[in-house]
Amino acid sequence: MKTLTIDIRKAELRDAAAIADVHQEAWQGAYSGIIPHRALTGMINRRGPNWWANAIRRAASVLVIEIGGELAGYATIGKNRARELSQQGEIYELYLRPEYQGIGLGSRLFAEARKKLSASGLRGLVVWALEENAGALSFYEGAGGRDIAEGVEVFDQKALKKVAFVWD
Repeated sequence: MKTLTIDIRKAELRDAAAIADVHQEAWQGAYSGIIPHRALTGMINRRGPNWWANAIRRAASVLVIEIGGELAGYATIGKNRARELSQQGEIYELYLRPEYQGIGLGSRLFAEARKKLSASGLRGLVVWALEENAGALSFYEGAGGRDIAEGVEVFDQKALKKVAFVWD
C-alpha cells in the first residue's frame, strides 16, 4: 500500500508551470459555456508560466496544494478589494484540477487560506463567485459562507452576475 502525502505551502518559482496548467484545466472545467469562449481562452492564455512566475516573484500570496508530489490546486489570497464590505481578507481564486475536485482537497486549501489571512491580521473573509458556477456556489455555501452582495463582471460584452460570500 502506498501512502500519498498532502502538502499545502506557499508557491515557489518552480511551481509556475504547474500552476498555469491547473489554472487552464480548472478554468476550462468551471467556465466553459459560462464565459464566452474567446474571452475565456484569452484569460487562460494570459496566465501562462511567466505570468505565474512574476506573481510569485512579486510576493503575491499564492498557496499550492500537492498530493503525492503533484500540484493539485492553488489559491491566491490578500486584502479585500471591495471597500463596501467590512471583511478584511479575500480569497481571490481557489481552483483544483478537475480530477481532484470533490474529495476534500478544496476544503483543506480553503481552511489553510483562511488561516493564513487570519495570521496576517486580516479579520473576516470575502470570496466572489460567478452566479452560474454552481459548483463554486455549492462549495462556498457548504463552507458556511453567507451570500451578502452581488456584482457584475463583463466578458466580451456578456454581463455575468457574481455573488459575494462572507465569513466573519
